[in-house]
Amino acid sequence: MGSCAALCRALRALGKQAWIYDNPQFTPKFTPFLEGLTLRPEQFSIFNSQFSIVTCDIASRGLFPFGMEDAAVELAIDHHGTNEGFAARTHADETKAACGELIAELLPLLGVTMDKPMAEALYVAISTDTGCFRYVNTTANTFRCAAACVAAGAEIYPINRTFFEIKRRPRLRLEAYLTEHMEFFADGRVAISAMPQSLIDELGLTEDDIDDISGFGRTIEGVKIAVMLREVEGGMGKASVRTDPDYNAARICARLGGGGHPGAAGASLPGGIPAIREAVLQSISQELPL
Repeated sequence: MGSCAALCRALRALGKQAWIYDNPQFTPKFTPFLEGLTLRPEQFSIFNSQFSIVTCDIASRGLFPFGMEDAAVELAIDHHGTNEGFAARTHADETKAACGELIAELLPLLGVTMDKPMAEALYVAISTDTGCFRYVNTTANTFRCAAACVAAGAEIYPINRTFFEIKRRPRLRLEAYLTEHMEFFADGRVAISAMPQSLIDELGLTEDDIDDISGFGRTIEGVKIAVMLREVEGGMGKASVRTDPDYNAARICARLGGGGHPGAAGASLPGGIPAIREAVLQSISQELPL
């Protein structure tokens, strides 16, 4: 979302008509960075040739918004090594920790000077993709891009507090539930948690509450592979996998038809939580004995 917001503003600065396709997964936490940039689905047809569709930070069609799965994409800008190549043209650089780094490098090539709204959107993209610069994928270039955002006027304290510190009470109750019900395998090196939809409804959780919950198990000493399972639309089960550098999350999820980064990846399968739990355990067992 941050990468798209910055790119959209840059294209508008060049005098082009640019919009972000509205998505139900846009949550209140991101609303300030998307204000005035979104186009509602009823205002847009994927078969309307007046639009050229560009994607940011999307590795596969399975991650497209509902109703857009068959869209003809002209350009994909991405940093996932597992990008499926669904676009007519793809620029995917897996050496970048965040897609926002690619957009930050693109702006001067377009002749666009980064302003404060672009800078804050890019800082959101870069900081969230790196866990506020804590993940192993963070590089010197990541910090250079973040510094450029600050130099352009980004106010990073409120962004960091909103995205990495503040928790609503339902989130705290979720963490208590996950702590009590977490399963451990391989002498504590693998931790698996599940979030049934009934739990999400009972606690009144929002997408903002669970946006970064996938790595919860990795905060426990000794855990090398953490898996978060949840139910998603259409009876699907989704696994979000986080690993330390000794293991490869993308490889684990690729066996299930998913993908992502070496340290963070995901996959979805029919059959809800039971099916995805069995499948992800079987895939992990090919990495280490359970």
